[in-house]
Amino acid sequence: MAVEEAQTTLEKQNPITPEAGQTSTSPPPLPQYKYSKRVLLKTILCRSDEGLGLIGQRVVVGGWVKSSKVVPLHDVPSFRTTLMTRPRDVSCVEIFQSRIPLFRTIFKVLNHKPNGSGSPAREGLDQTPAKPIPTKAYLQISDGSCVPSLQVLLPSSIATLSKFTSTGTSIFVEGVLKESSIEGKHKIELQVEKLLHVGFVDSNKYPLSKTRLPLDFLRNYSHFRPRTTTLASVTRIRSALTHGTHTFLQNNGFLHVNMPVITSIDSKGCSEKFHVATHSGKEDKKEKHEALVMDDNTGNINLQAVKAAIKEKSDRIDELKRSESNRESLDLAVQDLKKANELALQLETREKKHNKSSAQSGELGISDDFFHGQMYLTVSSQLHLESYANSLGSVYTIGPTFSADKTQSMKHLAEMWMVEVEIGFADLEDVMNCAEDYLKFLCRWVLDKCSSELVFASKRIDKEVMERLQLVLSSSFEKITYTHAIKLLQEVPDKKFESKIEWGVALTEEQESYLADEMYKKPVIIYNHPKGLNPFFVRLNEDRRTGATFQVVLPKTGTLIRGSQKEERYDIISKRMNELGLPREQYEWYLELRRNGTIKHSGFNLELDHMVLFSTGLIDIRDVIPFPRSYGNPRF
Repeated sequence: MAVEEAQTTLEKQNPITPEAGQTSTSPPPLPQYKYSKRVLLKTILCRSDEGLGLIGQRVVVGGWVKSSKVVPLHDVPSFRTTLMTRPRDVSCVEIFQSRIPLFRTIFKVLNHKPNGSGSPAREGLDQTPAKPIPTKAYLQISDGSCVPSLQVLLPSSIATLSKFTSTGTSIFVEGVLKESSIEGKHKIELQVEKLLHVGFVDSNKYPLSKTRLPLDFLRNYSHFRPRTTTLASVTRIRSALTHGTHTFLQNNGFLHVNMPVITSIDSKGCSEKFHVATHSGKEDKKEKHEALVMDDNTGNINLQAVKAAIKEKSDRIDELKRSESNRESLDLAVQDLKKANELALQLETREKKHNKSSAQSGELGISDDFFHGQMYLTVSSQLHLESYANSLGSVYTIGPTFSADKTQSMKHLAEMWMVEVEIGFADLEDVMNCAEDYLKFLCRWVLDKCSSELVFASKRIDKEVMERLQLVLSSSFEKITYTHAIKLLQEVPDKKFESKIEWGVALTEEQESYLADEMYKKPVIIYNHPKGLNPFFVRLNEDRRTGATFQVVLPKTGTLIRGSQKEERYDIISKRMNELGLPREQYEWYLELRRNGTIKHSGFNLELDHMVLFSTGLIDIRDVIPFPRSYGNPRF
């Protein structure tokens, strides 16, 4: 109703004429956003003069109120002026009663006489309603296009200000840009002359009514938190990183390819996968089907994963025997293998019972499902991407990856986004050089495209965020082998790591960070990891002990990129699959690539969410993903 009333009032007024003094030398009109007939605030506020060169221009803007302040109009008569110009038959007390409701009520109570002998003249004055004092509201609005907000001056002659000052209120207005009428950080303001739309807010229920809300509180309101300056800045940085990724790869001859989200293979050998099923039968049938592929008492481990683990544990025991390690380590490894064998026997027995009961009762099985086989949400698209690299040369994809790991972590969620790259006819050195160039390009891109967002992040989140981006950009990455890294860490004096440093064991985050933060003080590429730590598809080096892998470790961040050269030799990859007990029928199409015109090829992946963490200084991945998916969090 406030908008309609304001519009009715405005329609009775004369049309607005151009500002006096505005000549042909005035700057050209600001371009409207093509699809909403408004001017984005960044085109006004992100100029070198902060908008001063646009004074006098008429614009239409839209946004959400971040804060507000209501003050009297500057031309309201002061008390001194009122006293000097009042009629002689009106006292000072009456002036106070008429202007200030509280004083009027007090005087009415004090002057009341029970016998009704009060002064008629005074009672008549008391009953005269006070004339409303004209006011104006200063609104700070943001439309999400930039960090700074626009100051909007809205007079009470246009609308009832109390309905427009609540945080979160959306407004769509037309007005003229003027020099700011109050001292402060804003150099210009928009003086509203026409209201086009208002989206009112229930301030008692709106969750962002308070300022400086903690990030953990905002996670409960993912649908509103982009309206905060912090999350809006993070979103723009994330968008810039995605744009930068496409720009770098497209400019270097890569083709963008969409990869499947639903797949029958597990490229990482993970047991914590999301199983995809479409059973429409009763819940008890669904539960029995899950029992076939899951074990509720063993952390959702399936039979195939247990068999693969048994093979790895057997190899570990053989290695301990050959290296003549201490007896205690060997005994522990034997006991571990025994438990794995017992678990495999339990799962096999359960599977046989289920198959028998299903055959007798006619229950739905895997073969009755939509895909006629077990399917998963993808944990990586790299195997599928290889098929296109073997046909098109250099390709990449950007998409979600999934993990059903229930562990609560600030760096991992059930759904995360990955950039995956595959290069045909490339070896390990080629792909390491590409990864370094790509990471440097992203740092330069975000520094150039998101300067105001980074300045904000350095003030509110992490003061060193821009320095880290500059460090990556200006550094020559140090390249060391895994074996050399182990040697360096073992020789570190007066430093005790939480985990034992031993060849054949994966480096911990603490150990990797020590290399980048303390030893080299710049990005480090660690390559050629032990065979036992690598997936089956990694190319085996000539020493037969290591594989052609690498990871990029950044100071204060940890590993950001992982990659490898793929095994193109059919006999070696086939043998490796047998060692790990992988079901060959699921990977038959992948093996056919090795039998038919295979080429040398390599690739890497970058976890986009971790790159956003690095670029903003945030530490919790839930704050950089629009709608974070984690265990036990079904709200959105």
